[in-house]
Amino acid sequence: MSRLPYLEATEAPVHVAELLRKAPDLNIFKLIAHAHDTFGAWLRFGGSLLRDLELDAQLRELVILRVAHLTPGARYEWVQHEAIARSIGVAPQRIEAARSGHPAVGDDALVLAFTDQVVLNSSPDTDTFSAAVARFSDREIVELLLVIGEYMMLGRIMATAQIDLDLPGTLEALVTNRGRPRD
Repeated sequence: MSRLPYLEATEAPVHVAELLRKAPDLNIFKLIAHAHDTFGAWLRFGGSLLRDLELDAQLRELVILRVAHLTPGARYEWVQHEAIARSIGVAPQRIEAARSGHPAVGDDALVLAFTDQVVLNSSPDTDTFSAAVARFSDREIVELLLVIGEYMMLGRIMATAQIDLDLPGTLEALVTNRGRPRD
């Protein structure tokens, strides 16, 4: 059971209630809605990370899964994003690689190593950063860092609040695969 109550639209200030009514009925939204004046901006930012990136959507989901795995108490994040990853065509072995940290090769290995180093050390080492610069655009690297940071924050909120799980897949309708096609 969550350590903090979920804010229902019927109990929220009008501007927050309107946002809650438009959002999927998810515990994470009802929890963060307590931050009345930042809730709308956070929804827009999070939505942008799920829809408006140049970074490949499948790589984005692998990164989110890796952050969830590295964050004790962030099972909620894993459950929601494993369903999203599957819905956009991420193969089961790639999802397992995000859990184990041992991907086969290529972009998956690079973004997961980059993620590990940012989560665990605040910054990737020189070799990993150089490999990322050689492979991805500056925009994609900044987007990668924004995704890592957003889901580190959310994982810590989830762990601290001990958020209750929602049914997986509720976020899928909000996510589109607008990222660059995988090579």
